[in-house]
Amino acid sequence: MEQAYGAGKAGGAFDPLTFFQQPQTIVRLVCWLFSVVIFGCIANEGYVNRPDEIDEYCIFNRNQNACNYGVGMGTLTFLCSAAFLALDVYFPQITAVKDRKKAVLADIGVSAFWSFMWFVGFCLLANQWSASKEEDNPLKEGADAARAAITFAFFSIFTWAVQAFLAFQKYKLGADSALFSQDYADPSLDPNAAAPPAGGEYTGGYAPEMEAPADADAGYGGSGGYQSQDY
Repeated sequence: MEQAYGAGKAGGAFDPLTFFQQPQTIVRLVCWLFSVVIFGCIANEGYVNRPDEIDEYCIFNRNQNACNYGVGMGTLTFLCSAAFLALDVYFPQITAVKDRKKAVLADIGVSAFWSFMWFVGFCLLANQWSASKEEDNPLKEGADAARAAITFAFFSIFTWAVQAFLAFQKYKLGADSALFSQDYADPSLDPNAAAPPAGGEYTGGYAPEMEAPADADAGYGGSGGYQSQDY
């Protein structure tokens, strides 16, 4: 058996170069990087105030929920990407096919969920940014950071969608393989299967091509009938 849900036999040596060249690993790292950018932009420059104010407010139309959403999503997707990256490293060591299937299905569901959540986040941030008033931030502090957060939130929709698609391809690879079907039976473990020849000699079972013993033809003549006897 060579493949089970996108990975070979369990127990194989881990090759970092091959691992980081896989499309799934690259996309997951991109998702991780985007989450860091969004979190950093909002946490560092997402709060501003007027010149005559002391308290700082969210740069997105002073809507604290918008900043909390961006920071929370960035943090959660950062942790989620790191967790699934660790799972990708450990995945070839999983021996049970059912466990591999659960891991792949979880990857599909989580990636699709984050893609949808980033769509919501992009709409929220973009809407609140367009509704922001110039008098709330006359110096335009943090404007570049706000636009960067919106841009990478938009990109995150597609990176997580691609991640879900790659996970679905891995699921199909395992589901379509007859070797990993639950109904698959190893022929070597079937007691009703005939034993194969060993050393060029048949060792058991019915052998239709085995030659009859020489003495079996002793009572027959060369013409195919019984040999005549003298009385």
